[in-house]
Amino acid sequence: MNAISVTGILIAAWTAGASGPTLPYAIVDTGQARCYDNWTEIPCPAVGTAFAGQDAEYLGNPPAYRDNGDGTVTDLNTGLMWQADPGTKRTYAQAVADAAECRTGGHDDWRLPTIKELYSLILFSGTDPDPGSRSPLGSKPFIDTRHFKFQYGRAEEGDRIIDSQWATSTLYRGRVMFGQQAMFGVNFADGRIKGYPTGNLPGRGAKTYYVLYVRGNRDYGGNDFVDNGNGTVTDHATGLTWQKADSGQGMNWQAALAYAENLNLGGHDDWRLPNAKELQSIVDYSRSPDTTQSPAIDPILECSSITNEDGKGDYGHYWTSTTHVSPRGANRAVYVAFGRALGLMHGRWLDVHGAGAQRSDQKSGDESRLPQGLGPQGDAQRIRNLVRCVRGGTAEPRSH
Repeated sequence: MNAISVTGILIAAWTAGASGPTLPYAIVDTGQARCYDNWTEIPCPAVGTAFAGQDAEYLGNPPAYRDNGDGTVTDLNTGLMWQADPGTKRTYAQAVADAAECRTGGHDDWRLPTIKELYSLILFSGTDPDPGSRSPLGSKPFIDTRHFKFQYGRAEEGDRIIDSQWATSTLYRGRVMFGQQAMFGVNFADGRIKGYPTGNLPGRGAKTYYVLYVRGNRDYGGNDFVDNGNGTVTDHATGLTWQKADSGQGMNWQAALAYAENLNLGGHDDWRLPNAKELQSIVDYSRSPDTTQSPAIDPILECSSITNEDGKGDYGHYWTSTTHVSPRGANRAVYVAFGRALGLMHGRWLDVHGAGAQRSDQKSGDESRLPQGLGPQGDAQRIRNLVRCVRGGTAEPRSH
């Protein structure tokens, strides 16, 4: 399922007087409609078989947009209105300052989106390009290009193909790299969240980003947790109910799917491994190990402690049911880091991406055989990640 244009039914519902989404924090489906094993695409598995319970087997709120014909796009799930064209790249300081001057569509209340607002637009029907490639051939952006203008990085401007990072107003409470302040941005070229520098880089000046301003539904992204007293926590903002504790031990992706499918907790047996957007919805970006000595999550939810690659106390990566597809295959799945998102740079382990980053890990294999760091920023590689299960919300099993 790719992001869809608005159907006549949705238009009628909106224009007939609907005041906006039923839930203040409506989770939009990821758009992933294909199933995968540890390496490649497979027919979606039957309940009780290997790899059952993954993202494509559950359908949530289908992405639905309305082109308003004035340079703006309304998301009919979230109630947010967006600019359709990010324009040219800007420094972070410019992105912040220019919001007050924006008059797209005749509106004067535009703002720089939060990370949760911007991430609502991500689609995991996208494919991650080879960062060393000079061509996007075989790749697909992680955003609806029928409604939003998108551009891969331009080699003629010194960019890598994956240099399509989009800015938000959400600052990381810790520091990345070698003490740099960072904001959490979304990369719609490679389908990830990380902390990006807000100021000048040594010898390179300020990094620039694409910017989409947003307006409306200021409640979007706020959680409303209630402890149910039975090992579960409900977020009344999203309608999702969560496992209060996590799995307590790491496991590979296939085992994580099976763990969720077999969980019986709080009188319910319809638990599932959350998709990328569901899991990211419970990140608390006001928290981090270095500033609050806690994971990036509300303390109503419990996180197991780990010892990270640098030998420090930390919190883990958590699997999602969403595969991170690239032209090289489907051997990686999306995770969200609730602790430091480490990278090995210049021989040192650093918090490169920030607690609350969304990346991808290898689904299977022997962790001891993994390289210490992967990619240009030496991402820490893990296979045995933690699990926090979810149920409810708007997601329903998709008929195969």
